[in-house]
Amino acid sequence: NALAADHVWTFSTSDAPDTTLPTVSFTSPANQASAVPASAQVSAAFSEAMNPNTINAATFTLTQGAIPVPGTVTYAGLTATFAPTAPLATKATFTAKITNAVKDLSGNALAADYIWTFTTTDVIDVTPPLVTFTDPANGAKGVSVDTAVQVAFNEPMDCATLNAATFTLTNGGLPIPGLVTCTGPTATLTPQSPLSGNPTYTATVTTGARDLAGNALAMDHVWSFQTGQAAGESPVNLGAASSYAILAFNTVTNVNNPGTIVTGNLGISPGAALVGFPPGLVVGVVHAGDPIAAAAKASLLAAYNDAAGRLGAAVLAGDLSGLTFAPGLYKNSTSVMLSVGNLTLDAQGDANAVFIFQMGSTLTTNAGTQVILAGGAKATNIYWAVGTSATLGTNSAFKGTLLVASAITMKTGATIEGRLLAQGAAVALDTNAITVPGP
Repeated sequence: NALAADHVWTFSTSDAPDTTLPTVSFTSPANQASAVPASAQVSAAFSEAMNPNTINAATFTLTQGAIPVPGTVTYAGLTATFAPTAPLATKATFTAKITNAVKDLSGNALAADYIWTFTTTDVIDVTPPLVTFTDPANGAKGVSVDTAVQVAFNEPMDCATLNAATFTLTNGGLPIPGLVTCTGPTATLTPQSPLSGNPTYTATVTTGARDLAGNALAMDHVWSFQTGQAAGESPVNLGAASSYAILAFNTVTNVNNPGTIVTGNLGISPGAALVGFPPGLVVGVVHAGDPIAAAAKASLLAAYNDAAGRLGAAVLAGDLSGLTFAPGLYKNSTSVMLSVGNLTLDAQGDANAVFIFQMGSTLTTNAGTQVILAGGAKATNIYWAVGTSATLGTNSAFKGTLLVASAITMKTGATIEGRLLAQGAAVALDTNAITVPGP
């Protein structure tokens, strides 16, 4: 079916130069890491593409005390890697430094030297890396033709070994040209143009991909997916719980801080303990231990059973850091975390797209992390079915409705556009903004 008419839009370019300074977004080993294998390489990922001519043995160094460590510096897929010429000394402390002489493609330098330290152990890492997540998932249908292909590993990788030779996409045996980028444990293949032709595509990561200790994948990792249209997930019916920003089993506690603002109703059932309101503020109605709260809790149980019980889910990674998800149903049988940076949920232009995430145990987001909405995604269509408890880290920003079997904790300054719905325990708050999402 064709568009009913041409769709035309305009935009204007700017003559303003790029003045944004690049930053270091990830290092391996992490700052102050201990028990680092002596066979490890050292890597750092940047916030944007860098000028490779500025990344060399003079601008990326490693020292043990005041003694320089000899090695080779490479740059690939946003990541610079320092490969020591020989294994590092064991049980020793090393200092890595990237100087502010490194620059992005527009000539902007780091604001200051970036320095971090780590300590080695006497254990040699000989464990092959594992693929823990792919997007699209194996067997996925209805994948957008504009998709980029992602793969995540259980540890940071040597990004110089993830390239067009070791990470490929084919259609009917023909290679699909694209750009491979890599940051820490994640690599992305972005096709040069939208996918077309036969709808079945095959992605492969070969045994040429290695971790920072030089260990290769045990075997090629191969998966397939199909492009085209597919019916998406239907929304979870929250029923009488839909107007609630917070529902709890026995207690809602705010640590006597006036910075907590709840926009939406607040309910507790069968308990009725509400602590720290005021000075906390509820822009809505409070139902504590009454029949209205009990009805909302009954709807919450039905909604949780729906979200947690849906079948046919794709694999959900244990760490969502840096990943992008299309609409759909995803599952991890144990715990899930957002350890650093952002998680992006991309509706791909569908304002009604639904995202459902199932996890058998805990959900944890670390300090400063964010859930980012793209492509028209709406917080009201995002659901997190959590098997035990959920914790949102200090100054983190979260999106979607939390349907949690046990307790929910929001650390200082955390915010959520969504709902905190706890079936079997308390909700704990500290200087938080909780806002029921709009339609």
